[in-house]
Amino acid sequence: MRRNHVRLVLLSGALLVVAGCASGEEWKTWREHPTHFASGDHLFFSARNGEGAPPRVKRADITLARDEGWWGKPIAVSQEQILER
Repeated sequence: MRRNHVRLVLLSGALLVVAGCASGEEWKTWREHPTHFASGDHLFFSARNGEGAPPRVKRADITLARDEGWWGKPIAVSQEQILER
């Protein structure tokens, strides 16, 4: 009986992880790229601009994103919101 309970809990947890973590589009992006981030700069940019945080985009970020081919959810800002430093 206890063994069945443990299996049920593990199976439920695995299903939540697989089904609840990413959308179909996010899974497609994961399959197309061998790593989570294109570079360390991409990682730092994503950490600085996490979910719910106001975007902080520098001109250097835009250049790096283009040159390194960053992927993921785009962050849209107007020209006036781009920081010089």
